[in-house]
Amino acid sequence: MSDPINLSKPHRTIQAGVILVNSETEILDVAPIDIFNGLSAKFIKNFPPSILPDHLRAQALDVEFHWVNETGKPSPLTAGGVVNITDTFTTCPPLDIIVMGAHSHGYTLNEAERAFIIKSHGTCAAFITICGGFLSALESGLLEGKTATGPRPMLDELRQAAPGVNWVEKRWVRDGKVWTSGALLNGLDLMRAFVTEYWGGEGTLADFVLALGAYPDRDVDYKDVKGGL
Repeated sequence: MSDPINLSKPHRTIQAGVILVNSETEILDVAPIDIFNGLSAKFIKNFPPSILPDHLRAQALDVEFHWVNETGKPSPLTAGGVVNITDTFTTCPPLDIIVMGAHSHGYTLNEAERAFIIKSHGTCAAFITICGGFLSALESGLLEGKTATGPRPMLDELRQAAPGVNWVEKRWVRDGKVWTSGALLNGLDLMRAFVTEYWGGEGTLADFVLALGAYPDRDVDYKDVKGGL
């Protein structure tokens, strides 16, 4: 097993992964993992000095990515997408950062999926769910007693169905190592907050990458909108 990692000052390669279940996954939910690629040494090594000065380049992270499911077979995404799998539940190394997106409505995790999610949560430094990805965490018992969020139209129903969770109406929320978000592109709001928490601040590579990628800086309490998702 890998040594526990301090994400703010990692002493080794960060293992970041998307856990996929035997169902179609919403493509926009898992796409935000790419922010870690934007901070990686592999991605920025070819940036010219005129764009990225050396003092920022030196802050790049060593990151290895994993796309994980039970079978090892390509996994379907919405809009006709397919993602190749790099690891199965048996071959995947312990993950430091985990991302999960929404599976198809009505899908129920099988025993192997629940077991792997629980195991991975136990050893990771950060467990991120985006949009309906919270359902996998909820079904695996990871949200009991925690503060969490999800898509706004679902919150009233969730308060009745899962009263052991403190459901709040926010674009994203953190409770310990568990980060949950509202719908779809609130995953970008979450990732901005996540990256800023661990590597951000004025004059950092993270700050540069967030600005370069035009990551949204929106009110966590939806004060900038009247309704919707």
